[in-house]
Amino acid sequence: MSEHITTDVERAAVILASGGVVALPTETVYGLAADATQPEAVARIFAIKGRPSDHPLIVHIGDPEDLDRWCDDVPDSARRLATLAWPGPLSLIVPRGPGIDPGVTAGRDTMAVRCPAHPVIREVIRRLGHPIAAPSANRFGRVSPTTAQHVADDLGHDVDLIGDGGPCQVGLESTIVDCTVDPVQVLRPGSIDAEHIAALLKAPVAAASGPVRAPGMLEVHYAPSCRVHVAESWTQATALRSELDVGPGFVEILDLSIDVVAAARGLYGWLRGADQRHGAGAPRLLAVDAHQPAAQVDVAPAQPQGLMTPRARQGEQQEEPP
Repeated sequence: MSEHITTDVERAAVILASGGVVALPTETVYGLAADATQPEAVARIFAIKGRPSDHPLIVHIGDPEDLDRWCDDVPDSARRLATLAWPGPLSLIVPRGPGIDPGVTAGRDTMAVRCPAHPVIREVIRRLGHPIAAPSANRFGRVSPTTAQHVADDLGHDVDLIGDGGPCQVGLESTIVDCTVDPVQVLRPGSIDAEHIAALLKAPVAAASGPVRAPGMLEVHYAPSCRVHVAESWTQATALRSELDVGPGFVEILDLSIDVVAAARGLYGWLRGADQRHGAGAPRLLAVDAHQPAAQVDVAPAQPQGLMTPRARQGEQQEEPP
């Protein structure tokens, strides 16, 4: 492990306290973290990512009980969801408290906040004593990182330190729920789906409407260089592969239908891998739709798990990528 990639949580907390920017693991994806109370540090996040300053960040707190400290007035729906689903991959839109730098929310009076389930980032936040602002640790609009090496490949030494917590357990961004409206709205889907949110609240849940006010609401986001086609079945994917007018080896099939949890965990790694294997050749990646609702993921701290590898359906052959 290089000096730039570390498991030293105290070193990460010290750098954040001094206004630095550190990549940290969560159960969803790796985040590009800065102290959410320091305007200059927050501004560095936007600069490093190349992120538009009007696109808000998510605030991360170390413990669910910290919500009242950093939120101005916690809605009942947010309090219930935080009690039932935190720590975990769920971000809640709530009124921004006075201690949070307005740059985090792009000047909005509301903010997205969550308590992550990964022990590394939670310990760093506790030692820092402040919440952190942390979007995904990659260039804006590109595929999110799920390992420390992904961060190093994207950002290198533009970030002051990379904390290594192993591969991300969930592998997709958190669900975002706007709790400042009634009924609440799911602004960004994730591993906790709308049906489960409604069950936790025992109340209706609406789809996103209104202006862009949370990460992941832009038309293009989390985008690889390769062109991705979604097929409804393995049969359709193999037929489409033969129709695409590209060179040999430039079409890969990623079957997401066998294990939806493993598919979520490994998706970003496979998108990145397709880009790396083919460079500027813009390969095609055929993703077979899982055709089922997002799985409910156990987000309790667990041993690091490896990235998904393609799996062939029983009785069918699948080409391994070069």
